Amino acid sequence: MGIKDKYGDRWKHNLFGYGNNERDEMEWEEEDRNSKKAKETELEEMEENSHIGERQHTNEEEGDDRIISSINNVERHKKKLKAMVFERLDFSRQMSDEEIKEIIDELIIARSKECIIGLKDRGKLRQELFYSIRKLDILQELIDDSDVTEIMVNGMEEIFIEKSGQIMGYGMRFESREKLEDVIQRIAAGCNRTVNEASPIVDARLENGARVNVVLSPVALNGPILTIRRFPDKPIGMNDLIGWGSITEEAVSFLSKLVRAKYNIFISGGTGSGKTTFLNALSTYIPEDERIITIEDNAELQIQNIPNLVRMETRNANVEGCKPIGIRDLIKTSLRMRPDRIIVGEVRGGEAIDMMQCLNTGHDGSMSTGHANSSRDMLSRLETMILMGMELPLTAIRQQIASGLDVIVHLGRLRDKSRKVLEIAEIEGMEGGEIKIRPLYEFVEEGEEEGKVRGMLVKKQELKEGGKLRAAGIRL
Repeated sequence: MGIKDKYGDRWKHNLFGYGNNERDEMEWEEEDRNSKKAKETELEEMEENSHIGERQHTNEEEGDDRIISSINNVERHKKKLKAMVFERLDFSRQMSDEEIKEIIDELIIARSKECIIGLKDRGKLRQELFYSIRKLDILQELIDDSDVTEIMVNGMEEIFIEKSGQIMGYGMRFESREKLEDVIQRIAAGCNRTVNEASPIVDARLENGARVNVVLSPVALNGPILTIRRFPDKPIGMNDLIGWGSITEEAVSFLSKLVRAKYNIFISGGTGSGKTTFLNALSTYIPEDERIITIEDNAELQIQNIPNLVRMETRNANVEGCKPIGIRDLIKTSLRMRPDRIIVGEVRGGEAIDMMQCLNTGHDGSMSTGHANSSRDMLSRLETMILMGMELPLTAIRQQIASGLDVIVHLGRLRDKSRKVLEIAEIEGMEGGEIKIRPLYEFVEEGEEEGKVRGMLVKKQELKEGGKLRAAGIRL
């Protein structure tokens, strides 16, 4: 019998303290206050009349089940109730969330008849019990918080979060190492990944698209390490970036024309500089009638308004004998899928040679991202990554890059934690064995005001190579 059938409308009143009978609620709160006052008086008298600390400690233990409204009290109830919930679960079938919530509600009501549990504690207890059984335990509240962009779990003892650009400690911790490992296994299984001591590093994602990185022992020395990067529920667009001062309207107009004219664009930047976010925003200018193929280690891109969209994701090897499928394999097979454009989420290794080859074989308008400290540094890193995939003369590699790439957009994170487009550069070609790079826009800092860096993206030169713009019938 469900809780609603058993208690009717009274179950809401009993559990959360509201309902049709306001007098019952007042009596409940009055009893709550009297019980607390009586407890405080009892403890004061014991302190005055006894010189033995053990007596007070013993009496506190006897009165534990009657004390309310403390975190320790909630944790004590949580442990007892969690064991009782597991006894009631039917492991022979897949129980729904509502069924589990009904069991939790019934047990909280029964527990509240034995000892007083505060009104706020009941709701908190219900949520934490459900999160620990069906969700991601203490991390679920952070994952549901749209203001939290990064969650960093350093073993079971320490949790840090990034909120509004600032890193801070989180007051809660996992109850045990086993519970943290259980949460990690739940995340990995949710996207068909395997992580254990034999394979201690894995990249995964959550249902909401958040990116997850896991490192276990023996690689991680201070316990299981879990890092979650949460992306906005609503994809960030160019208008948002303009509003935040990350880029100017003039630069957006310029880049939108390059995208429509099928210029090959590479987005570079450091960790957390907003490369994926910017690539998502830039992709909104791709014409709707094109066929787009995205290739990623973990699906993070949120390409909008493209009906003919194919999304592919790499696969790691597992204990069942499945062979790994990397970005190089996916790039090769995508060439046989009649793509108009290929978008690679991030290039970080030997797949750079395959990316350059597809840029040089008629797949104009393709885009990708990579880690680098500047536009010039991105070219050097591409050379190194191509050498990781194939032994070629350096001159041949540079020719491949110079003919394949058209524009590099470099992003950065300033000292005030704001993200900006720092440079837009054109690849001119080869000269004297070196790749020529031509700055078109550069971020010029104008000072600092109230802790915020002031400045703007300033146009330096005109685009030199306009052949694709003319072919597309677009004027700058």
